[in-house]
Amino acid sequence: MRLDRRTLLAGGSILSASTLFARTASSQTGSTGAGYAGDMAARPAFSVAPVVLPAPERLVDLELRISAPVTGTDLPIILLSHGHGPSNFLSSLRGYGPLADFWAGYGFVVIQPTHLDSATLPFRGSDNPEAPLFWRSRAQDMSFILDNLNVLEEMVPQIRGRVDREKVAIAGHSMGGYTASLLLGARTIDPVSGAEVNLFDPRFKAGVIMSAPGLGGDAISNNAIEHYPVFSGTDFSNLATPSLVAYGTADNDPTQHLTVRGSDWYKDPYLHSQGGKVLLGILGAGHSLGGVSGYDAKEADDENPEMVKVVQWLTLGFLRQQLLGDDAVWNTARAHLDGMANPLGQIETK
Repeated sequence: MRLDRRTLLAGGSILSASTLFARTASSQTGSTGAGYAGDMAARPAFSVAPVVLPAPERLVDLELRISAPVTGTDLPIILLSHGHGPSNFLSSLRGYGPLADFWAGYGFVVIQPTHLDSATLPFRGSDNPEAPLFWRSRAQDMSFILDNLNVLEEMVPQIRGRVDREKVAIAGHSMGGYTASLLLGARTIDPVSGAEVNLFDPRFKAGVIMSAPGLGGDAISNNAIEHYPVFSGTDFSNLATPSLVAYGTADNDPTQHLTVRGSDWYKDPYLHSQGGKVLLGILGAGHSLGGVSGYDAKEADDENPEMVKVVQWLTLGFLRQQLLGDDAVWNTARAHLDGMANPLGQIETK
């Protein structure tokens, strides 16, 4: 059954019109750039939400948040995929402000969809064969957005004619990181049909994979085998797109919700993929990497704004390097990280 979006309540009220918000990345995130990027300053940025992209083949139309700097042209694009976390709204277009606001303030158009597994929609606990993760639909959402960039530019005139459709990256956290990995070249096995699934989209020129599930096989816990069998077939050997993989060195779950391994499991997209990768370990961080999923998020039991700054600046530097050929932010941010008396992160490359 396909639902009309007008039947779905969001936070007790129906969101029926796009809303424009203006702010600066530094005011929202506290990341002034001191030490990480010299004199580079954030620009004022805005967000428009919800932008409703008609999707007749989907259970509901695709709702998006689009953030961008107020000025500038030839802007590169980041598609940001939310996680499958327990919060009602962080796992939707309403989450991940510390990343979306920051990247928009430093020159990117950031597009955030609400995937079908979001707790803001009624499908996570349904009997739909893709529930609860909607892992295939998530990746299809991102390719569908790229198919319709021209439509989105007409719907949001503030970005019309200002984007560079050839410079596109994908980023995601947790389940969103898994979504990103599939679009960047990772593969899995459909747990129903047993067929290999290849959702690679070559239009994504770079990726940021944060706290994403690792290899399948004997690394998967019994709970994951029962409830999330798609993770059993994960294979990163075909992931060739340049990517930064970020993980928390203290991302250890004693309940073994997904894996029988510890935090090293989240290094797998780096360790078992092809070259052109960066591994960013946030020292002492848990699954939320200090709180990337939202401001003052209750689910971020490792909340630490300084850790979030490391993720913000190193991902910004990596994406500018890969999409714009600009090494300056990456080199400065990495030098600052390496020069800390008590470093918050460590970097490995291949």
